[in-house]
Amino acid sequence: MSTSARPTGLIATSGIELLTFGTPNGHKASILLEELKAAYNKSYTYQSINISENIQKEPWFTKFSPNGRIPAIVDHDRNDFGVFEGAAILSYLTRHYDPERRFSFEVDDDDFSRVEQWVAWQHGGLGPMQGQANHFYRLAKERIPYPTQRYVGESERLYGILDNQLKDRDYLVGPGKGKYSIADIASFSWVNWAYFAGVNLDQFPNVKAWWQRIADRPAVQKGINTPSEPRAANAVYQKRLVEDPEFKENEDNLKDLADKAKKQYGYKYASP
Repeated sequence: MSTSARPTGLIATSGIELLTFGTPNGHKASILLEELKAAYNKSYTYQSINISENIQKEPWFTKFSPNGRIPAIVDHDRNDFGVFEGAAILSYLTRHYDPERRFSFEVDDDDFSRVEQWVAWQHGGLGPMQGQANHFYRLAKERIPYPTQRYVGESERLYGILDNQLKDRDYLVGPGKGKYSIADIASFSWVNWAYFAGVNLDQFPNVKAWWQRIADRPAVQKGINTPSEPRAANAVYQKRLVEDPEFKENEDNLKDLADKAKKQYGYKYASP
């Protein structure tokens, strides 16, 4: 359930209300909410917060997200309790609405701590570094070699950490080959935009297989299309490379600039 009008306040009176946009951080929350919906029939309401219009800076929004960033949730069933920051939202939702621990672990299980560690790793490392790579590799009006190679290179280093963790594993945390959990959701939301940041998943085969495994989940597909179909996620990107010659030419030019920046500053991939 959503509204197409410009949001000016909350629209629900019960359940979880998600205030979000089609970004990696936004997808963390929408993916988990779709998983909870599929597992427990836990419905939710969402509103699209167009960040280019600065809706997220308006007082009604910052009441629930003081940092003026998406995503945020409001739990109308718990006195309109607001939660901001993707990592906190993942923790809150599994703590209150995942009683069978399908996407989490019991608090006294060591894997509960391992999940916290990987979510913290994404929140403090992969997300910020890849976000900077997005900017300097693709969005900055002025192409500056040093930060381009710095942030694309650091993103590649972090992908190498994931690739090593996923060696002989299906998921990041859990016994045996692991169990799908919020640790995976947190990092998947960013890996799903790898090519946008200049990171080639072919360089990280374990990550690529893990990404595809998660992307194939029906709830994940619904989550990454909330509030709308993403324009730059991996699947869309790969399709455009094949179908749009002008887009491919532009992408080849961006890669060439990044390769030259790496060569200029003597970048050599290493991880950890």
